[in-house]
Amino acid sequence: MSVITAQQIRTAAKGPVKEDNLKSVLVALDRYGDMFGLDKPHRLVHYFAQLGHESADFRFDREIWGPTPAQERYDTRPDLGNTPERDGDGRKYAGRTAMQLTGKYNYRLFRDWCRRQGLDCPDFVVNPDAVNRDPWEGLVPIFYWSERDLNRWADQGDVETITKKINGGKNGFADRVDRFARLALVVLGYRPDNIRQFQSDSRLDVDGDVGPRTRAALHKRLVALVPGEASKPEVKVAPVTETVVPPAVETEVKKKTNLWGWLFGGASAAGTGISALAGANWQTVLAIGGVGLVAIGVGLVLRHQIIAAVREIKTAIEGV
Repeated sequence: MSVITAQQIRTAAKGPVKEDNLKSVLVALDRYGDMFGLDKPHRLVHYFAQLGHESADFRFDREIWGPTPAQERYDTRPDLGNTPERDGDGRKYAGRTAMQLTGKYNYRLFRDWCRRQGLDCPDFVVNPDAVNRDPWEGLVPIFYWSERDLNRWADQGDVETITKKINGGKNGFADRVDRFARLALVVLGYRPDNIRQFQSDSRLDVDGDVGPRTRAALHKRLVALVPGEASKPEVKVAPVTETVVPPAVETEVKKKTNLWGWLFGGASAAGTGISALAGANWQTVLAIGGVGLVAIGVGLVLRHQIIAAVREIKTAIEGV
């Protein structure tokens, strides 16, 4: 049985869950999840967060066909394994299941993968609709997860890389992070929207933002649910894809940007723009700061103060 329950998934969802589709995913996971390492809370939270985004809380198990201009191009895309002729391949091999298996090539890959696992599956190339039957509907996400080695990145708490390997980019990244946090909170005994309480309990800045430190803390707590899991060499306790600025540097940056906000108090738009520069490199801060000074006519008067502040921030950040 999955270590994450259907009720936890419902509680963490951002909308109504379609029960039949969720059941298909859980049936396959209960039967085959252990074979592919999907038997640990920290991995499953990432797994269901991605599926929740891809399927809109399991409401969709097949692509809605317009056809849209992009869907019309499916028909002649050899990179998806479809023929270059307009013969209906695009619609025939449109996205299906919670992970939106798309293109003749991917249907063939899934069929061959199932056969390598010793499963007596239908020929999904001949009958692509068969992937929406149990247990195949719930096996497609496991296939995607396994073939992209996503347990490796889940072990590192790296939602960004998981997103890139599923999506090919970072489309919907904010929603995927939000879903990860909501389900992680539920599994850890919190309300799905109570990130501030978790941050307070974890002695983090209580800002409600699921940033790198908060994700690292969630990951650490999820890993700790399985005794001995944290000691495994492949399991990391923090994300690896985002630079985390130490609190002392963040405090210094905030102090300087607050000073700039006071200096530019008469021009609220400029003050707002400068406050947003804390994450930029020092050259960008200096350049945009200079433009702001010219815009409000006091560039020469405040030039030395601004340069000094920029240099202090640059020194603090480069010392990380």
